[in-house]
Amino acid sequence: MTLTYSPRIRPALAGLAAGTLFLAACSSPGSPSASVTSLTGTLTISGSSTVEPITSIVAEDFKATNPGVSYSVDGPGTGDGFALFCDGETDISDASREIKDEESMLCADNGINFVGLKIGIDGLSVMTSPQNDAVSCLSFLDLYALLGPESQGLDTWSAANDLAAELGSLSGFGASHAPYPDAPLDVTAPGEESGTYDSFVELAISKVAGEREQDAVTRPDYTASGDDNVIVAGIAGSETSLGWVGFAFADQNSDTVKSLEVDGGDGCVAPTPETIASGEYPLSRPLFIYVNTDNAAASPALAAFVDYYLSDAGIAAVTEADYVALDSDELAATRTAWDDH
Repeated sequence: MTLTYSPRIRPALAGLAAGTLFLAACSSPGSPSASVTSLTGTLTISGSSTVEPITSIVAEDFKATNPGVSYSVDGPGTGDGFALFCDGETDISDASREIKDEESMLCADNGINFVGLKIGIDGLSVMTSPQNDAVSCLSFLDLYALLGPESQGLDTWSAANDLAAELGSLSGFGASHAPYPDAPLDVTAPGEESGTYDSFVELAISKVAGEREQDAVTRPDYTASGDDNVIVAGIAGSETSLGWVGFAFADQNSDTVKSLEVDGGDGCVAPTPETIASGEYPLSRPLFIYVNTDNAAASPALAAFVDYYLSDAGIAAVTEADYVALDSDELAATRTAWDDH
């Protein structure tokens, strides 16, 4: 059937509940104004705090025509979400990265069959305070010098100057340009349970770490959180802060945090919907939901929810939550993957 969608004004993402959001929901992959259906059941969704706002919007719309279905949606982090999912505790796992081999093996060992569905694109936003005028762009070399495994114990930006010079940073600091400012380096960023952490390490840290025979990790000595709202608050709370979150959270809070341009080797690029969609922004990444296919086969409510999620009306939540939509070919591939599961 043809689906229509009417966008609504949403509150800033920082206002979304970071804990569990319980919804009384509904069904049928139709528009929110469709007739109320008789679907019943309980669906449990957990995982990425980055994807949580998208899924929460979908669930809110879905519940309008399926009041007999109840939901829980929360965002403890992609890794924690997969642990629950592979233990059979959730129906859907929101994810800001692809499932790891060891997580897939855990699911297999526990008899959990699933399908992964790409639903949108995000760009990791590296942030500081708007008061930090000394910093506008950081290269991957800068990010390694400030946040990588060899930066442990550095408590000021300027303490990273020697490592940046050794690396040959060219983005505005290090060997070729002005040194980092002599100011406290206050880092607030995702913890290891977060897919946003894994994506940042993979995209920004791992190549340099491998070349230097270091572990592909960040420095452990910073304020870590699986809650993007806590990270945004931490960045806003220090004039010389540094950290990263998904694009939507930074963009929705641009009055309190400043997103930096990032140089992945081809010059400084700001995170925007256009540069993220094109891949020009070097910290772009896909977003996913993982669905327990056995549960979907047994639950008409779960199957209908995923149908709605991938409909034109449901998938509009990606851009409504301030992320970047898949192009038509990628969306078609996602829908085919669900149809063929």
